[in-house]
Amino acid sequence: MNDRELIDQEEIHSKVLRAGRRTSFFDVRSTKAGDYYLTITESKKFTHDDGSFHYKKHKIYLYKEDFAAFKENVIEMMDFIIDEKGTEVISERHQKDFKKEDHQQNGEMKSPENFTDIDFDDI
Repeated sequence: MNDRELIDQEEIHSKVLRAGRRTSFFDVRSTKAGDYYLTITESKKFTHDDGSFHYKKHKIYLYKEDFAAFKENVIEMMDFIIDEKGTEVISERHQKDFKKEDHQQNGEMKSPENFTDIDFDDI
């Protein structure tokens, strides 16, 4: 059995979350002993000037014994962010055409009517 067949055999359940240039993969996999664990992979696409591209991937392995503490910490951090900043996205920096100097005028942020709406379905 080759490595790819072994990987396919171990994958039990998957979900994908796309967000701009980033894609997150949530995969339930099986250990050699038949137990399950979670891998979370973030993949970011980078395009070169010549049109070619590459992906950078970062992976987290999460085992059942760590689920409770991991979940508690993630929830605590998300609650902190929402309590401190609310749910509204207040930064345009996540947009691929963001340029800091375009958003400042005499040290102040430009008004929203100067911004261009972007449809993320086009990305």
